[in-house]
Amino acid sequence: MDAVSPAKLPRLRQAVVAATELDPVVERLKQALDLGEPYNDPGVSYFGLCNAVFAIGDQFLEVVSPVQDNTAAGRLIERRGGDCGYMLMFQVEDLAAARERAAEAGVREVFAVELDEIEELHLHPADMQGAIVALSTPKPPQAWRWGGAGWEQRAAPGAITSVTVAVTDPDAVAARWRHVIGGPAGIEFVSDDAARGPISMSLKAPPAHTQLPADVAGVRFERS
Repeated sequence: MDAVSPAKLPRLRQAVVAATELDPVVERLKQALDLGEPYNDPGVSYFGLCNAVFAIGDQFLEVVSPVQDNTAAGRLIERRGGDCGYMLMFQVEDLAAARERAAEAGVREVFAVELDEIEELHLHPADMQGAIVALSTPKPPQAWRWGGAGWEQRAAPGAITSVTVAVTDPDAVAARWRHVIGGPAGIEFVSDDAARGPISMSLKAPPAHTQLPADVAGVRFERS
């Protein structure tokens, strides 16, 4: 697989949906998007979650589901009235610079981790609006720890080409995301008074094997 060029950064690396029940959503995504076997990361138990992470090209689609009370994902599912888009994770070239931009914009950090394979921080959804935003610098750039060992062999062909996020003030939120992330990174914003977060994703995928469009976990998956 080709390495990720710094010229392509920032870019969306992983999109996350939150589901009340993990297995039905995993099976529906596998069927609709013709995905390979997912990786189950035991580390998400730190957040009171279980998960499944699908590889699509060198990007990832994750499903998280609460296994404890009072998790961020569980509270969002309750507010949204069901399964929903949850988090968007971006690969950036200079995490320290992005962190400074976030701080200057008054955006709070809710989580940060520094490992040999990746450095990452999560930004408060109330400040960013629309979703939890994660900024990551994997090492080397083409790696992705959260996909699990051997994700390259499990990856389905294709790519997540864009994500649409519903917010109350699209122009203001788009400007904030571009400033903090360092570019548009394939995100489109639409007006919605309910501020429902990520509501659709466009994928480039082999036409013979996917069942698109498909509505799964409160998100519309479409062919780009």
